Amino acid sequence: MSTRYTVVADPLPHIPWEDRPPGSREVVWRYSGNPIVTRDHAKGANSIFNSAVVPFKEGFAGVFRVDDTARRMDLRRGFSEDGIHWEIDDEPIRFTPEHPDLPRSEFKYDPRVVRLGSRYYITWCNGYHGPGIGLGYTDDFETFVQMESPFMPYNRNGVLFPRKIGDNYALLHRPSDAGHTAFGDIFYSESPDLKYWGRHRHVMGPRGVESLWQHTKIGAGPAPIETSEGWLLLYHGVLTSCNGFVYSMGAALLDLDEPWKVRYRSAHYLLSPRAYYECVGDVPNVVFPCAVLCDGETGRLAVYYGGADTVVALAFAYVDELIEFIKATDLGA
Repeated sequence: MSTRYTVVADPLPHIPWEDRPPGSREVVWRYSGNPIVTRDHAKGANSIFNSAVVPFKEGFAGVFRVDDTARRMDLRRGFSEDGIHWEIDDEPIRFTPEHPDLPRSEFKYDPRVVRLGSRYYITWCNGYHGPGIGLGYTDDFETFVQMESPFMPYNRNGVLFPRKIGDNYALLHRPSDAGHTAFGDIFYSESPDLKYWGRHRHVMGPRGVESLWQHTKIGAGPAPIETSEGWLLLYHGVLTSCNGFVYSMGAALLDLDEPWKVRYRSAHYLLSPRAYYECVGDVPNVVFPCAVLCDGETGRLAVYYGGADTVVALAFAYVDELIEFIKATDLGA
């Protein structure tokens, strides 16, 4: 497929991929072999979901959220040759603290991973007197270092941009509270050194009756993808139904130079709980995107998402079609 819009991404010819099913008009379509990681995929696991994947060497590496049978939330490493079939460690990642007095994490969950230069940075929801944002890195997926947390609790959905904005690192995040927040907006912050953060800006918040799938709260998903039309951001939105929260996936385009400015935002979701593995699990009715792979030559996308807080699933799309969809269904900032 020829691309209309420029995508700033390396070629990834071995990206996991399955063509759109015949007769389908979906902009994002599910992999026919879902879920690709089940709750029994690793030793002692209760559930494996909301996980991050990046290209690594000749294949792929992942940081997986694994809740064990004591219901402890932690991160485990995984490797795959094709991005579909995974070997996940039996034990959590052991982070070396950057400073000896760095507080111990009470829990770790919902990771994102982004490559900046030759280093892979990991963000996650970190337990320290409540949920906050954890930050760490690895150069080789063998040794992992935990850095100082960017912000005080309470905060979730910390997502780094894959390059600096001007001279600064940039991060999307969602201030929250101690529980399962019934509110939430996406904010933007910058740092010259990944230690001291400022230039806080509001990006976007929930919407009203014109887009009810994102009425309660929203949060950033995978690292944004740079395109000629802006930063392509996949995010989750939450509807409060009569039977509880429903998590869906949508998309927006942010300004390249000032990413707190929303250029376009879709009123319609791209993926919402319909398949059995999205509707039935530890937390029903959840589609939660955490990672996306992009082939810069073709604009093909492979999106990894958590299903019902229990399994990892995979979906596919084209950058061009996503951008056209966002523009055609634009909700406004």
